[in-house]
Amino acid sequence: MQDGWTDIARRIRARIALLPPEDLSPATMLAAYEESDFEKMEEIRARADAIVRDPGTARNLKAWYRQLCKRPCFHDEYLQAFNSPNTHLVDTDGKGVEQITATGVVVAGREYELDCIIYASGFEVGTPYTRRAGFEVTGRAGTLSEYWADGMRTLHGIHARGFPNLLFVQPTQGANLISNVPHNIVDSARTIALTVKHAVDLGFCTVEPSQDAEDAWVTLLLSGPGTMIGGPDCTPGYYNNEGQDSGAFLGRGYPYGPSAYFAYIDKWRASGTFDGLEFR
Repeated sequence: MQDGWTDIARRIRARIALLPPEDLSPATMLAAYEESDFEKMEEIRARADAIVRDPGTARNLKAWYRQLCKRPCFHDEYLQAFNSPNTHLVDTDGKGVEQITATGVVVAGREYELDCIIYASGFEVGTPYTRRAGFEVTGRAGTLSEYWADGMRTLHGIHARGFPNLLFVQPTQGANLISNVPHNIVDSARTIALTVKHAVDLGFCTVEPSQDAEDAWVTLLLSGPGTMIGGPDCTPGYYNNEGQDSGAFLGRGYPYGPSAYFAYIDKWRASGTFDGLEFR
């Protein structure tokens, strides 16, 4: 997946390099993205025709959406498997399996007999954190679920106003999105470690962001163009809240990109002033 994104980024840069500086604008950047994405997806769709011998199966295996709507499959044996006589693609027309019986599954009123079912359930994302963590967090004025009822609010994706000493290790509202998750975790841990060390060295017991700092950070996040992933014209998936209106999406990251965020937070840490935090 990351290689595919890198390829699109390379294509976008090549297109932009051909434009005179006076033509650079959000509109031309978006046009360059659209063209590069379509070009890449055409290559992926053409690969299905080139590998899968049955035209109908090849047609149903083509991804007719932007690359960043979902993760296209790049495995060297996936498409080849559909040339095997014991492999069949069943098109559910996006409706999935209707029923599981004692002997198989039912799709569009027809039963397909099976010896074994493998559930490719993926992973859970976008659900309430209490469901995944197994507990609720209570701050000075209520729970974190209540505080985030209208969307996540933090400073740097690490601190939340009203929840002193609650420190998050995760990418959202920080460098999001960078798919090298360990990079996000290590960088968050570095920020947290220096923050805690500052509090301990100076004898403070609590740390939390000021209201003004948290408000300013959320405003900064919302000022950016947002993400190119999971737009409203994508097929339903967790990237676009299963095709439902997600309201003011507050899961985005630093508007100038992940590299700029890492440079920003490194400078913030190095200053030693911990701007935006209140120590008591």
